[in-house]
Amino acid sequence: MPGPVGRPRTRPDAVAGDKAYSSRANRAHLRQRGIKAVIPEKKDQAANRRKKGRRGGRPVTCDAELYRDRNTVERLINKLKAWRGIAARYDKTPESYLAGLHLRGAVIWIRSLQPAP
Repeated sequence: MPGPVGRPRTRPDAVAGDKAYSSRANRAHLRQRGIKAVIPEKKDQAANRRKKGRRGGRPVTCDAELYRDRNTVERLINKLKAWRGIAARYDKTPESYLAGLHLRGAVIWIRSLQPAP
């Protein structure tokens, strides 16, 4: 049975992204919807903003604690994609792909229980 169809009915409190998503348009889109952007500012964007002086606007804030959580999720995704079948999506059905994700997650969890050598 397929999952729910359509847009989610809940709105996230914050969206975390890397510096590639640090555009003014992305931030404005999130701000219009009342979502906090946890995206660090690129150095060249900060320099251009400072160069404009008062017209450049306020410095961008980035919650370091939430950004650290993003890094944890990113590392987990990299561990999941270490299995070639998951990274390349060789599975034909969503059910078999989900089963592969569950299996890979179980292997990662079991390995985390073993003491480090």
